[in-house]
Amino acid sequence: MANFRFNGIGIRALSACVPAEISRNEETLKNLVPAEEIGKTINAIGIREKRIVPPNVCASDLCFAAAEKLFSDNPDLPRESIDVLLFMSQTGDFKIPATAPILQQRLGLSKNCAAMDLSLGCSGYVYALSSAFAYANLPTVRRVLLLDGETFSKIVNPRDRVNAPLYGDAGTATIIEKSEDFGETCFVLKTDGNGEDSVKIPAGGCRVPASAETLSEEADNEGNIRSACEVFMNGMDVFNFAIRSVPAVMKETAEFAGFSPSEADGIVFHQANKMMTDFLAARMKIPSEKILYSLDKYGNTSSASIPLTISECGKNLSARERVFICGFGAGLSWGAATLSLASTNISAPVTFGE
Repeated sequence: MANFRFNGIGIRALSACVPAEISRNEETLKNLVPAEEIGKTINAIGIREKRIVPPNVCASDLCFAAAEKLFSDNPDLPRESIDVLLFMSQTGDFKIPATAPILQQRLGLSKNCAAMDLSLGCSGYVYALSSAFAYANLPTVRRVLLLDGETFSKIVNPRDRVNAPLYGDAGTATIIEKSEDFGETCFVLKTDGNGEDSVKIPAGGCRVPASAETLSEEADNEGNIRSACEVFMNGMDVFNFAIRSVPAVMKETAEFAGFSPSEADGIVFHQANKMMTDFLAARMKIPSEKILYSLDKYGNTSSASIPLTISECGKNLSARERVFICGFGAGLSWGAATLSLASTNISAPVTFGE
């Protein structure tokens, strides 16, 4: 059973970085849906604008900027104190080498620092955070730097009616460490590979290599245009999966941690879309004021959405002792955690290049 409990380990600092370019959904949707449906679509998904990277900027660049902000805002957390670097992303720089070693060098971390990539969908931050906690729990590890970033604008076709209005780009940085300041943190993680086709890039990997054929754009039965090397999502499959799985994993996590979501100081769901999150909150009878949102400004940033939301909305948490986070998406994969942010230095998002 993938239920984990940690004591005396927590998030010391967290930061985020977003691109400067703002893509407004009113413009995105003009060529995708009839004019009378634009307002309705925006209200349903809850995304009015997103941030999009320039062609020469990657998720690693956003994470690098977020980490630089984190070190700048926390001079008591020196770079040489980082023992493990984890880079969570589905949009890494290269197939080979991994991106984490590149970031280790760019950030000036010690050569004694272990560095590795992790890849998972919208549950990625919860999973990566559990890995960071597990490393920090080792006697020889003091601090772990978790970088989580995505640039889905590079893998979403702008003429895809399902995905183009949803996805934005962002990078985040989180430092996890041992300290008596932190109490108990609980994780519950789940997987169901039967849903592998619900969110997928069918080609471009080793199973189906990229070719002229897989790079060719085609329209599906609903008028969405994409190639086999770009993201496909069956929205109804994902919605049904979320409403079936998220309340159950939240309940299990609450029982494991010993307090209910209604007792939480704040709840951060993966920022899929507002309609889905509102539905989940209503089903679980969670007061709306407890739920933090950032998707209105930043859209769905996949695995980076939870830490980005904490960075954006942390100042609105009057208390931070009991915080739920929950991620769910491609894999299918989902997970939840309860953690304290009471001793966490939360930096507001910075804009890339400024």
